[in-house]
Amino acid sequence: VLDSQYGMYVWPCAVVLAQYLWAHRRSLPGKRVLEIGAGVSLPGVVAARCGAQVILSDSEELPRCLQSCRSSCLMNCLPHVPVIGLTWGRVSPELLSLAPIDIILGSDVFFDPRDFEDILTTIYFLLEKNPHAQFWTTYQVRSADWSIEALLYKWKLKSTHVPLNSFGADKEHLASSSLPGRHTIEMMIISLAQSDGT
Repeated sequence: VLDSQYGMYVWPCAVVLAQYLWAHRRSLPGKRVLEIGAGVSLPGVVAARCGAQVILSDSEELPRCLQSCRSSCLMNCLPHVPVIGLTWGRVSPELLSLAPIDIILGSDVFFDPRDFEDILTTIYFLLEKNPHAQFWTTYQVRSADWSIEALLYKWKLKSTHVPLNSFGADKEHLASSSLPGRHTIEMMIISLAQSDGT
């Protein structure tokens, strides 16, 4: 059921990112994973079920989304997975006290261009603190005018496109779900750019 708070719904991008995690499940045990904008937390739950040490987060201003994260954990027998409030673009005690992480997950966080810089500011902060980490993100192509390319350059980040067919997600139906449907979904991995400017 669609809700006025975006995080109360499983979006097509979440299914695609969950498929990527499933395709890479053998590399997940022991990895430290943070999902941002988690909402119903499908990717984070899959990562946790595959053996990753997961922290789920959503905006501290959206208590219903944080409760949705907790409910997803309980429904999937993951009561130990921490849920924290992290608001994009805001330096908070929760952000500052995060333990080291290997992978940041974000499905369909790039849906409102007004949030793009706040998201990338937070990602940059996390990657600076964890230089080996990567941000695995899926997004739905909604407008050819929306781009994060200039912001990636500004924040000294680089992106690598991940073809959906490389992990079996180039289909209309995944994992017995009607999602992603006919939506145009893309995936990329964002990391710190090298010091030589690449």
